[in-house]
Amino acid sequence: MLYHLLYPLSEYLGGLNVFRYITFRSASAAVTALLLSFLLGPWLIRRLRRWKIGQQVRGDGPQSHFVKQGTPTMGGVLVLVAIVLPTFLWADLTNIQIQLVLAVTVILGLLGFLDDYLHVIRCQPKGLLGRYKLIAQLATGMLVGWVILNVLPYGEVSGRTTVPFLKDALINMGWLYIPFAALVITGSSNAVNLADGLDGLAIGMVVPPAAAFAVLAYVSGHAEFSDYLNMPFLQGSGELTVFLSALVGAALGFLWFNAHPAEVFMGDTGSLALGGAIGAVAVLIKRELLLVIVGGLFVAEVLSVIIQVLGYRIWGRRVFRMAPLHHHFELGNWPESKIVIRFWIISILLALLTLATVKLQ
Repeated sequence: MLYHLLYPLSEYLGGLNVFRYITFRSASAAVTALLLSFLLGPWLIRRLRRWKIGQQVRGDGPQSHFVKQGTPTMGGVLVLVAIVLPTFLWADLTNIQIQLVLAVTVILGLLGFLDDYLHVIRCQPKGLLGRYKLIAQLATGMLVGWVILNVLPYGEVSGRTTVPFLKDALINMGWLYIPFAALVITGSSNAVNLADGLDGLAIGMVVPPAAAFAVLAYVSGHAEFSDYLNMPFLQGSGELTVFLSALVGAALGFLWFNAHPAEVFMGDTGSLALGGAIGAVAVLIKRELLLVIVGGLFVAEVLSVIIQVLGYRIWGRRVFRMAPLHHHFELGNWPESKIVIRFWIISILLALLTLATVKLQ
């Protein structure tokens, strides 16, 4: 909004020419998101407490979690507002990549909100049934895949994905790219949701991948930089840097209140939206396979659940003390704060490794 209002005036006021730069608008979006979180966070927490919208702790979870019973949840609303509003203020809203990633974030945020509403307010133990969530996630992802193939100005790169570490290696999927994009977005959304089990864990783990993808989005949308680094030039993708910067600011702002001991949880409202947003960006910048590296801990969380289920069905016993993976360490007497900080450190290292893959091509 500010971009569209103020940048056209730059021919009269030279100082407004700064709005043409993605770097300036990205930094502004991050700061705006952070300040919004700080300003709205206390107000939202008070309202959630007044409305008695509190966390329902699983009976089969770690015993230490029972002290979290009643902690305000559905705080993902704050994350969504702190992402969407700064993006509206600082991004080029005519950019179709921005439109797509905002649509994915809002749709999956609403899906998570419905799940939280049914679970917490309507007291339905299962919330929104898993198959309905899966259908909505897959449909959203397929819409993104279709738009990439048929609308975005990506040319022959549209139905392809890049391969980490390999120069000019692109896998051509054709129309199969649509279900592939749906699987990436759905998998990413659910992976972040699974990791949201300890104070500050998921929201902190989202920041390094988002920051790494912000760098890659900026380079992909810059003709000279992308050519120098042997990356496909993706017209308009640089604008995603503004969105991702807002996401980083919103995540850090929410972490202020979600750090141990948490004052508020984001619930599915935040986790499904954040995971879907990261997955959508990976698809839009053609770095889908890099999600396995940059989101390595999220992948580990998902695999731990799969291995646990298969192990119990095949051998009749558990492989881990409890799944997802963070609960395994928690039942191994690791303090919650130590698990969270160590996971953050690994996430940062994986983000740095992700950026290194670009130079190694």
